[in-house]
Amino acid sequence: MSKKRVGRRTVRLDSPPSILSFAATGGKLEKQGPLAACFDELCEDSFLGEKTWEKAESRMQQKTVQTALDKAKLHAGDLDYIFAGDLLNQCIGTSFGLREFEIPFFGLYGACSTMGESLAMAAMSIDGGFAERAAAVTSSHFCTAERQYRMPVPYGNQRSPTAQWTATASGCCILGREGEGPFVTHVTCGKIVDKGVTDVNNMGAAMAPAAYDTISAFFRDTKTKPSDFDLILTGDLGELGHSIVRGFFQRDGIDMSKNYLDCGMLLYDREKQDMHAGASGCGCSAAVLCGYLLPGLRAGKWRRILFAPTGALLSPTSSFQGESIPGVCHAVCICTER
Repeated sequence: MSKKRVGRRTVRLDSPPSILSFAATGGKLEKQGPLAACFDELCEDSFLGEKTWEKAESRMQQKTVQTALDKAKLHAGDLDYIFAGDLLNQCIGTSFGLREFEIPFFGLYGACSTMGESLAMAAMSIDGGFAERAAAVTSSHFCTAERQYRMPVPYGNQRSPTAQWTATASGCCILGREGEGPFVTHVTCGKIVDKGVTDVNNMGAAMAPAAYDTISAFFRDTKTKPSDFDLILTGDLGELGHSIVRGFFQRDGIDMSKNYLDCGMLLYDREKQDMHAGASGCGCSAAVLCGYLLPGLRAGKWRRILFAPTGALLSPTSSFQGESIPGVCHAVCICTER
C-alpha cells in the first residue's frame, strides 16, 4: 500500500498544498443573508448583465476565478490545471465560463459535492508532483437549477418544507506547492451511497447517508474523533439532513453536537428569508468555504476543519423514470499548519 494512503479510503498528503487565495461571488439573496460581508462581490442582477441565466452563471464563475487570481497576484497562465464543474447538463456553466482562460481543464461533476471533489483533485495533483499551482472552482444559480431540475421559475410552484434553495453563488480556491496556508492535509474520497430516497424535494435525506459514510471513514482511517476538529462541515444537507447525520453518529455513540455545522444552514437566515430547510447547490458550500471558513482559518479563528460537501447524483431523466437518488460526499481536511 502507498505510504500516502491512510486506511482504506483516506490519503495523507506528504507535502500539503497551500491555499494561496480564495474568492466568493453571490447574488441578491446571498446579499441579504448573514454571510453577506464574506463575499468578494454580490450581484443584484440575477442575469449579471447577460441575456440568459445560464450565461449569467458562466459569467459569475469567470468573475470568481479572476478575483482569486488577482488576490494571489497571478495570471491564468500561472496555473497548471483548473478543476471545475457545476450542476448544468454537460457542465456548460463551467466550460463556457472558463474557456477564455485557456487553462488545462478537468471538468468534474459531483453535483453539490463538486467543491470538495475539485479541491481534493487539485491538492492531490500538486502533492503528487504533477502541478505547481492549480485552481478548484464551482458554481450554481437558482434560476438555472430550477429550469433544469424542477419547474420554470415563472411557474411559481409550491415548495415542500423539506425543499432547499439553490444558492446563486460561486467559490474558487487557488492552491500552490508553497505558501503560508491554510493547507490541505488529508482527502477522503466518497462512495456512491443510495438508501432509496426518491423525493427530489428532500435532498437532505438523500445525501445524509453519504455524508455519514465518508466522515465515518475519515475518522476510522485517521484515528480521529469529532473533538479533534474546531469545525466539521457538511455541504448542503440543510436542517433535516444535518439532523439525520447527527442521529447516525449518535447511534454509534459519537457526539457531533458541539462542532458539527452544515453550510446549507449558514448561508441564509432561514426564518427571515423563508428558505425552508436551508441552502443547496454547488455554490453553497463553495461560497461558505471561500468566503467564511478560509478567512477564519487565516485569522486564527480555527486551526483545523473537516470540510465534507455532499452531492445528489440525479438528473430529471432519472427522477422521471422513478429512480432513487444516489448521494456522494468528499471530505477534505484543512489546517493552519502542515
